[in-house]
Amino acid sequence: MPKQALLVMDVQQVVTDRFEADDYLPRLAKAIDAARAGGVPVIYVVVGFRPGYPEISSRNKIFGAMPSRAAGLAGDAPTTQVHPDVAPAPGETVVTKRRVSAFAGSDLDLVLRAGEIDHLVLTGIATSGVVLSTLRQAADLDFELTVLSDGCLDSDPEVHRVLTEKVFPKEAEVTTVDGWAATL
Repeated sequence: MPKQALLVMDVQQVVTDRFEADDYLPRLAKAIDAARAGGVPVIYVVVGFRPGYPEISSRNKIFGAMPSRAAGLAGDAPTTQVHPDVAPAPGETVVTKRRVSAFAGSDLDLVLRAGEIDHLVLTGIATSGVVLSTLRQAADLDFELTVLSDGCLDSDPEVHRVLTEKVFPKEAEVTTVDGWAATL
């Protein structure tokens, strides 16, 4: 039987401040609570950089505009922390990535393999960013995948809809937080 892990990706204060997250955070908290109650590991993935952003190339269109684009994502600033409404419990793993995908520049694959996890349940901000990039890479790494459609958030509702209704189902089961929680 596959061993699942819930990935909570890019739900940092600096990120949530840029989105309408008031309805989103309670839904995500419900998924986290269900995972914990069901014995499913919760793994947090955060984007972060060293002070001065030495990991960032000026050729990178997403991150190349540093520090203005990712102000608050360097070092241990409070804004780099996971939003307090969905913060990690003691002992839960937090992985730092250096690009869009949760696997890029991180030790996520090592953590998953060491935990014998082969089924990822994806949540995060943004659907068109970390969720899409992580889904594609995880599929290529042969992970079984579930996306919690209402556990993801994007600034463009139409992009979110197209991804969760048309693109993601080709590589993952797509369900809701309540639908997934009912299976645990």
